Amino acid sequence: MSYDLVTVDIGGTHARFAIATVADDGTITLGEPETLHTEDHASFQTAWEDFRKRCGGTLPRAVAMAIAGPVGGDLIRFTNNPWIIRPALVKEKLGVDQFVIVNDFEAVAHAVARATDDQFIHLTGPEGPLPRTGRLTVLGPGTGLGVAHLYREPTGEYRVSATEGGHIDFAPLDSIEDAILARLRKRHNRVSVERVVAGPAISDIYQTLAAMEGKAVTEEDDIAIWTRGQDGSDSLAAAAVDRFCMSLGSVAGDMALAHGAKGVVIAGGLGYRIRDALLASGFAERFRAKGRFETMMAGIPVKLIVHPQPGLFGAAAAFAMEAGTAQKTKGNPT
Repeated sequence: MSYDLVTVDIGGTHARFAIATVADDGTITLGEPETLHTEDHASFQTAWEDFRKRCGGTLPRAVAMAIAGPVGGDLIRFTNNPWIIRPALVKEKLGVDQFVIVNDFEAVAHAVARATDDQFIHLTGPEGPLPRTGRLTVLGPGTGLGVAHLYREPTGEYRVSATEGGHIDFAPLDSIEDAILARLRKRHNRVSVERVVAGPAISDIYQTLAAMEGKAVTEEDDIAIWTRGQDGSDSLAAAAVDRFCMSLGSVAGDMALAHGAKGVVIAGGLGYRIRDALLASGFAERFRAKGRFETMMAGIPVKLIVHPQPGLFGAAAAFAMEAGTAQKTKGNPT
């Protein structure tokens, strides 16, 4: 029996909402997404009420939430915005009968598991589809750095696990990254990879490169640097974007080693926007540059997912998987 649900992808900057339909065969169809700014709403509940109003005042009585931060426990805090969610109150506050809460990159891993081959762009490693069995690493820069892994069973089933891999220590590989680390360490006792390969990090990279050249530049919005770095109007910003891509390659390779991955997928809106820069940068070389394991790393395919809403799609997939499991033991949950 098909059913509808609200699917939500909440990051540090945006909260995206859509109505999803899960068909009898498990196929998921997304309605037109609505994107709200988290800073415009005092809480998730007020954002939910805004979306409900935009939908005519009525929503399905089921919700799947993908959240940028650790999930589980009695209180969920977001890594990069001030909202909190108390799972025990979700049904009451939102007026739903069922809900699923997953980490945002756990949701993205669900999307990777279900995406067709034409929804990926090849970045480096062997050509061809991603491996059909074994473990894949999924990561992506946004307001923060999300990391998850996906394990594909020989039966066609799959499992996903959220991680907080974006918060492992940053390991510089050359004098420029030493300088980036030194700048960041003035503000942070501990510098994680998220400080270097998430969207806002481009500002620190840009400022570091400017200081190395003795140039005085003003502090500015990271979006402006990203724009100038890709449109050819600012060679220093372009160098910052290239450095970002190199560092992302290093981190992606580290994650693949840690996970024992047979493939890697870069995800997230920022990853898609800089796809041309990734292909033209030192991303691939840095991904492979793992000393004695360089040959092994060269054999790992790295792709970029181009599904327009992997977080929303993946959250709905996580709900469908849980609902399907419940149906096997308790009957149709809807």
